[in-house]
Amino acid sequence: MTANLATQTPSAVRTTASALWDDPVINLDAVRAGDVSREPYTYMLANGVLHQSTYPALRAEFPPITKPGFLTVDEVQLRGRFRQLVDEIESEEFSEVMSQKMGLDLHPYPRLTTIRKLSQLRDGRPHVDGEAKIMTVLFYMNDEWDDQPEGRLRVLYGIDGFEPYKVEVPPTIGTMFAFLRSDASWHGHPPFAGERKVVQTAWIRDQDNVERKKRRNATAQFLKGIFGR
Repeated sequence: MTANLATQTPSAVRTTASALWDDPVINLDAVRAGDVSREPYTYMLANGVLHQSTYPALRAEFPPITKPGFLTVDEVQLRGRFRQLVDEIESEEFSEVMSQKMGLDLHPYPRLTTIRKLSQLRDGRPHVDGEAKIMTVLFYMNDEWDDQPEGRLRVLYGIDGFEPYKVEVPPTIGTMFAFLRSDASWHGHPPFAGERKVVQTAWIRDQDNVERKKRRNATAQFLKGIFGR
């Protein structure tokens, strides 16, 4: 597949250079080995997608976020291995691997990468993403997670609560979940408040929608700064 650089964001063009890293963070072989399901919508679950040797640096260099919700990579300080992770996620190589896995050419679409550290109880309600999104990938970054359902993403069959569900995803480091957006792509997690670290990349229909989402996210973060929620 050939990349369409004309439709990429400046950050996406810059991160094409991620191939220069000699010691990758993402284990692409583990991504390629991930299981893809087509029911109730197209999603993929993979484990061990980050090289364990990078865990200490990723923990230390995770951005010191103090607000709940997602922040764009432009709103946080990226450094070291964590910056490398973002570069690799935004690389054309990763888009190619995911295109092959999901059966859809993702190269023409710009990307929006966001980071979350803190969740609130009102987060994670059952929903489908807006039509501007093509596909979303979540890289979880938490050292461990107990056996309780709180905070575990579920593939749902509809809006009516968290059960029944197809699969439950533990948000532990090295776990990756991806899904194609559709009118049936219901997902969410039982309420959880606290530290729930995740890096999310979404392929968006066009750059106008990327900028609109950035503005909306910035407004939401501004209001959280004022009202503390």
